[in-house]
Amino acid sequence: MEKFNYLPEIAKLGHVALITSDLEKSLWFFKEVVGLEETEEENGVHYLRAWGDFEHHTLSLKAGPEARVEHIAWKAKRREDVNNFAVLLEEAGVEVTRIEAGVEKGQGESIRFQLPSGHNFEIYFDMEKTKADTERKAALKNQTYKAWRKGISPRRIDHVNIGTNADPNVVINFLSEKLGFKIREYIKAPQDGMMGAWMSVTPLVHDIAVMGDPRFNSAHELHHLAYWSDNAQDILRAADILSENGIKFIGPGKHGISQALYVYVMDPGSGVRLELFSNGYLIFEPDWEPIEWTLEEMELGFTYWGEQAGANPEEQELTVNAGPAKATVINE
Repeated sequence: MEKFNYLPEIAKLGHVALITSDLEKSLWFFKEVVGLEETEEENGVHYLRAWGDFEHHTLSLKAGPEARVEHIAWKAKRREDVNNFAVLLEEAGVEVTRIEAGVEKGQGESIRFQLPSGHNFEIYFDMEKTKADTERKAALKNQTYKAWRKGISPRRIDHVNIGTNADPNVVINFLSEKLGFKIREYIKAPQDGMMGAWMSVTPLVHDIAVMGDPRFNSAHELHHLAYWSDNAQDILRAADILSENGIKFIGPGKHGISQALYVYVMDPGSGVRLELFSNGYLIFEPDWEPIEWTLEEMELGFTYWGEQAGANPEEQELTVNAGPAKATVINE
């Protein structure tokens, strides 16, 4: 085993690369209704980010015959951590694909691999911090775009929630042991183990959540991705904007787990679920003890108040295409 002076670390969630079966509808939804800004388009891939995101993109969209997640990307804490993760993963028997700089617009060298569930992950470090054009540039030097320029206008990407119809403990353990995620809250399974977990590498309650449910369509689902807004009023404003555009949604409500305010809505182009997210709490304690929830407590855990926002896909079907988007095999 190769020795390192320190173990590699992940710094934050970077972006989600989404393939949509109706690109026109997805672009309308994410750009005009949600209010993400398009950094640029190249070779049919549209690169988007929120007004407070600093890197080149936090979401990419391209057309395909079936909606799916191409990969979920994470920024490493140090440039050398990208290669160090590759070494550690390969030593653990994980197949790693090395991606050259520029293959993904704005991004440096990266690695891609799969979780035991088949979810596609990417780790990178270098990413352009592209400046906004004159028309969209913020007056404030410490943000990228003008806030509230259009649509719901969330500040930044926040987290992803992945699902599996296999054993979620295998995924949770992989994220913890191989990638350094810490368990913040979890659902205890009746026969011990965990049915779900909220995990992070930052002070957020979760950068990623893992849900196990036999009703998922496959072992590698995206339950939702989330963008964060500053406060509760922003979520209420989001509900108004969605209604004005004739889009159905779940919420507003408040989770017991994470204590966050939410609205859930489907992208009409891909069927992928978006959570508009605010408030919650931060964790700074180095000796944090994970919060345990039982199945009997899940009504409170998922929905402290407001419209029911359960973890399983059946409870949140809003449209014909409401099923979670699938991740596909990297080297198929």
